[in-house]
Amino acid sequence: MSKAFNPVIPPLKGLCASLVYCVNIAKYSGLIVLIVFCDLSQAAESDFKQLLNPVFQKDCIRCHGEKGKVKGKVNLLELKSSADLIKNPELIEKLEEALDFEDMPPEDEPPLNPDVRKRMVASLKEMLHRALNAEKKFTQAPIRRMNRFQYNNAVTDLFDLNCVVFALPERMMREHRNYFKPQNGKMADKVTVGSRPLGKSQLIEKRLAGVTAFPQDLRAEHGYDNRGDHLTLSPLLLESFLKLSRSIVESPDFGPKRSGIWKTFFEEPGPEVEKGAEIRSRLRSFLTRAFRHPAEEDLLERYTNHVQVQIKAGESFTNSMKAVASAAIASPSFLYLYDTATQSEAAEALDEYDLASRLAFFLWGSIPDQALLDLAASGTLSDPVVLSGEVDRMMKDHKLKRFCDSFPAQWLQLERIISSTPEREHFPDFYFSKYRASMHMMLEPLLLFETILIEDRSIMELIDSDFSYRSAMLDRMYGTARKGPKNPVTGIPFERVMLTDRRQGGIITTAAVMTMLSGTERTKPITRGAWLATVIFNDPPEPPPADVPSLEEKPPENEANMTLRERLDAHRERADCAGCHEKIDPLGFALENYGPTGKWRDLYENGRKVDMNGTLFRKHEFNDIVEFKDAILAEKNRFARGFASHLLSFALAREISAADSPALDQITKASIADGYKIKSMIKNIVLSKPFLQKSNPKVMESVLAEEQEPQSSPNE
Repeated sequence: MSKAFNPVIPPLKGLCASLVYCVNIAKYSGLIVLIVFCDLSQAAESDFKQLLNPVFQKDCIRCHGEKGKVKGKVNLLELKSSADLIKNPELIEKLEEALDFEDMPPEDEPPLNPDVRKRMVASLKEMLHRALNAEKKFTQAPIRRMNRFQYNNAVTDLFDLNCVVFALPERMMREHRNYFKPQNGKMADKVTVGSRPLGKSQLIEKRLAGVTAFPQDLRAEHGYDNRGDHLTLSPLLLESFLKLSRSIVESPDFGPKRSGIWKTFFEEPGPEVEKGAEIRSRLRSFLTRAFRHPAEEDLLERYTNHVQVQIKAGESFTNSMKAVASAAIASPSFLYLYDTATQSEAAEALDEYDLASRLAFFLWGSIPDQALLDLAASGTLSDPVVLSGEVDRMMKDHKLKRFCDSFPAQWLQLERIISSTPEREHFPDFYFSKYRASMHMMLEPLLLFETILIEDRSIMELIDSDFSYRSAMLDRMYGTARKGPKNPVTGIPFERVMLTDRRQGGIITTAAVMTMLSGTERTKPITRGAWLATVIFNDPPEPPPADVPSLEEKPPENEANMTLRERLDAHRERADCAGCHEKIDPLGFALENYGPTGKWRDLYENGRKVDMNGTLFRKHEFNDIVEFKDAILAEKNRFARGFASHLLSFALAREISAADSPALDQITKASIADGYKIKSMIKNIVLSKPFLQKSNPKVMESVLAEEQEPQSSPNE
């Protein structure tokens, strides 16, 4: 080093300062210098000893380690050095979020100095990035079978059916008259939709006769029905898949009028065609599509031989091809979704075909189409420009309706409304004929979501929109008079309506959400608050202790003149409950003006005024629902990140972990730059590292290592 260069080394002030100092030395003009990089581990240890641990000891261990108290499963007394933190990215993320969102310390404790809090958040973020760089891997999405929804779609697409395979009651909203046209970029002002719970006639659609579905796959807690850890395949279910595959090809409806590939796959070729070569050619493209990877020669040979054996035994060409098609859709290679193994523990880029599958099952809930497979074969699908173009193409395809049939209803947990039964005497408007208004209610937020997606609007309109879709009956529920049929038989007309009252608009104040989060006679602020924390901010609270009694629907005589807030305060005195209630109570009581069926009210039945005042995240005071919506919108980046994490979890079919945190930060940042547009967020999820990479060193390839021989013809 030149003697003329003798910098004065400043005292170490954390990891960020260390890096900036090193970079400044490197930029020293005109000199060749020897750069001695600061020891990052020493910087992290300095931050831990001088900044983090003193605060932990002074303000945190009373609830997180001292005298055996371990709230939130966080024991800070176990942390002896920065190394203990760095080896636990999940804990770092939990601490960083608790400080950044000002969840800690609790309200009854002295607040942290804002500058100290800011420095702690920055230090923890640096430690998290260092921990993740050391691991260089993501949570593995386990090998899993298709769920019922995906299986239906995959078989429909594989055979190019112009009908569904079997009825799917979990599709909460059925399309009538083909209103869903994403290629137009505009939602129709008037649509007709159906709902299975409104009656069988609401779901009349073309499907294969004689085909019975296997049981519905349930949504994971705080997750989705495509989660890998929920989709196992027992021997009994595997047998049912075999029977199901045979019933599909044996259905009297399965023929040239229903299958678009009948002529090119099932129909016997002319006498001039050499059948062995033709069978092999047909099976090559069919199996590549079914198994989402090029058909290997030995597998192709086995399937081809099977067809030829059947034909030689006297079976018709068509029935032989049906039998082999049945075997294919009962094969593990068709049923299982998985990523091919990585060469090491570290994350690696997805195989092109794995990427095509991940993308197709995310946006279409089905197998890749030929365009995706062709790009995978050429090795160009992973090119960011090409991939971005494919996302645009796929979001203009009618198959995007499957995304709308799956994600929003599960994200909003709308299945809860099916069991809503407000007390008939108090809420007679909820019931009409033998049906319930809830079936109209649940379609409103789904149509709002579809409109925001098709028209590529801001996700903030999920919180506060100036329009909605209403049926005539739903309008009457909201107190707006509009003529229309009371009980349509096959479909319900919904119309786009403009909203001038901000007490309405968005999803959180819809009658569907308010009703499904209420009891038979009263609202449930704690349930509503927990729903908002989980769905809107993706911050689900811990489940309540098992020995906490629930509040009675009807108040006892000594509580008859209390407000609901007063009743809950009297019942909630446990110290171990305070932390969660500080978070969820303001959220739930903010919606207290909406009664058990979503109707607005200013007074309780006992004449007491509804008390909904509160403070969001300890910094946004609100006195009415409009101010509450404004408070959420003031935290729009927090909502955007929560929504992005929901989408990413759905896309990857697994829980989100700390390893995904940097990607979620980038997705949120990109969303902000593009005005929070929903399609931009979806595209940035596809372009993110967790979506494009895999950490799969122990994939269960043994399940797929030996492809089973095709099953014998059902007629044998």
